[in-house]
Amino acid sequence: MQPLRLIIACAFLVCVPAAALNAATGDAAPSAAQPAALAASGASPAVPAEQGIPHSAQSLGHQGGFITNSMLVTWIVAVGVILFARFATRKIQKVPSGAQNFWEWLVEGLYGFLESIIGSRLVKKTFWFFATIFIFILATNWFGLIPGAGTIGWGHQGEHGFEVTRPLLRAGNADLNMTFAMAMIFFACWTVWALQFSGVKGTFLHIFGPQGDSTGVIKYFMIVVFFAVGFLEMLSIAFRPISLSFRLYGNMFAGENLLEAMSNLVQHPAWARVVFGALLPVPFYFMELLVGFIQAVVFMLLTAVFTALICTHEEEAGEEHH
Repeated sequence: MQPLRLIIACAFLVCVPAAALNAATGDAAPSAAQPAALAASGASPAVPAEQGIPHSAQSLGHQGGFITNSMLVTWIVAVGVILFARFATRKIQKVPSGAQNFWEWLVEGLYGFLESIIGSRLVKKTFWFFATIFIFILATNWFGLIPGAGTIGWGHQGEHGFEVTRPLLRAGNADLNMTFAMAMIFFACWTVWALQFSGVKGTFLHIFGPQGDSTGVIKYFMIVVFFAVGFLEMLSIAFRPISLSFRLYGNMFAGENLLEAMSNLVQHPAWARVVFGALLPVPFYFMELLVGFIQAVVFMLLTAVFTALICTHEEEAGEEHH
């Protein structure tokens, strides 16, 4: 049951740095500089209204503040995962049933799945992170689909009724700050694991060292070639957090906008707006359930493969298969 304790502890650790980064960059302060002509006339420039769901998380306070709506969601999800894990493992039975059965099935399934990809030696060291990141991302993605997320909050009376402009809850992974924070946490863990399994020399040779058996002049030529390739590899490694964060953010933000567009597709008459606003998004909710699951699997698999590439060597891979 040691992996369970690690997952519970890290579920909270994953969301805390993301929440801090989210609060730091969530609400951008408007520029204080105004054109001289507008200052002289006393008029204020017209600010175009942002259409659809805003890209950044919004503060829950009327005057701005530390807590944002996506941060609140990450806290709720983290606490929910921790409480469920504690509830499922409060009385361990030899023949599991109910919540314990589900939790053990989930953890053991993830462990076997990851072991088949990265090997038994590496999975013992890294399982806590990959399982936590999968459970946390999946729970966050599906929490954003709960009715009320994005539709309950503060707003104003508009042409077509009350319009929510500052929702109380916002899907956590539809905020780039959250996904980028998780990607940077993985990058830090990846660096530690690379040094632990390969050492400084091994990591350097893995990136810049020549591959294959060459002799004579070809050997020195390949050293130059692979050294140049190593710089491209370093560039690829540096961009991995960006690709991981934008992939998850883009899919979740697009799904959020899709549901918003479907719910507001029909505006007239009033009865049709109510009926179709409730019915049209339903098929897309099922699609977003699938997308949320796929994106959690993709994020976990990519991070696991990136780790295996730097930590697993050819001779170790051969031993795993024997």
